[in-house]
Amino acid sequence: MPLSETPPLLQARQNMMFLMGQLNRQWRRVVDRRLRPVGLTEATWLPLTRLERATGPMRQKDLAASLGLDSSSVVRLLDGLEAAGLIERAGHADRRAKTIDITPKGEDTLRQVKQLLQQERGALFQDIPEEDLLKAFEVMSLLGERLLQMEQPDAAGALA
Repeated sequence: MPLSETPPLLQARQNMMFLMGQLNRQWRRVVDRRLRPVGLTEATWLPLTRLERATGPMRQKDLAASLGLDSSSVVRLLDGLEAAGLIERAGHADRRAKTIDITPKGEDTLRQVKQLLQQERGALFQDIPEEDLLKAFEVMSLLGERLLQMEQPDAAGALA
């Protein structure tokens, strides 16, 4: 262990990614519990937010790519959202090529989701100093950028 790497620093380096994964799973459970009365889970509201944020009509393959899912998973997901009246597909006989639009019911549901998430985020981050939150976000963003670089084929030996 280098002199500059104290036991707390070593522990932080070894456990950071595990902790972020654990926090993400806990957040998903909290969100799923809060959205249960609305009839959604993270798997079903996340596509709605992606569709809402899109700058133009989205096709299934584009939505799948933005969610990091395969097309067959997205077909089942969209079938459920369409059956619930939250989205509609339009424009092509091949379901993969159709564009996906949020219905007025989907927009209302998404407003409820956003309100519930805002409440949960407020409770989660209360009493955490602004500068600490901003620094944590800065560090996580930097880690994300580095991981993207490490995913590149020419960076294969970077982890060795």
